[in-house]
Amino acid sequence: MTVAELAHFARVTPDTVRYYVRIGLLNPDRHPENDYKLFAGGDIKRVRFIRRAKSLGYTLAEIEQILEHGMHGHSPCPLVRKIIQHRIQENRIKLKEMNALQQRMESALRRWQDMPDGVPDGDSICHLIEAFTDEDA
Repeated sequence: MTVAELAHFARVTPDTVRYYVRIGLLNPDRHPENDYKLFAGGDIKRVRFIRRAKSLGYTLAEIEQILEHGMHGHSPCPLVRKIIQHRIQENRIKLKEMNALQQRMESALRRWQDMPDGVPDGDSICHLIEAFTDEDA
């Protein structure tokens, strides 16, 4: 099947298929007469696997590692677990940081509600931000 056909059956764009070929996630055969990329039925399953893994937060580089384990006859499951455990920890840290940022932003907005607008005077750019201290954070 062609790039367009694979894209249709796998529910991705042709550009996605081409990109996966370019980075080595897909390795199509070539048509002997016109050099078009030719994909097999298994490539549909592979692209769907890549989409599923991406939806779980795996990067394309990590997906490549997972696929390589499978191609060499090794179970990728331990790697899959290890990566997602690490990603969960990263996400917890990011969520904590985002929650702290949200609280700082809401605190600043509450404080700024009753403050008048200022005009830059050479020493001050925006007195709202300049009035916000580390203790307010």
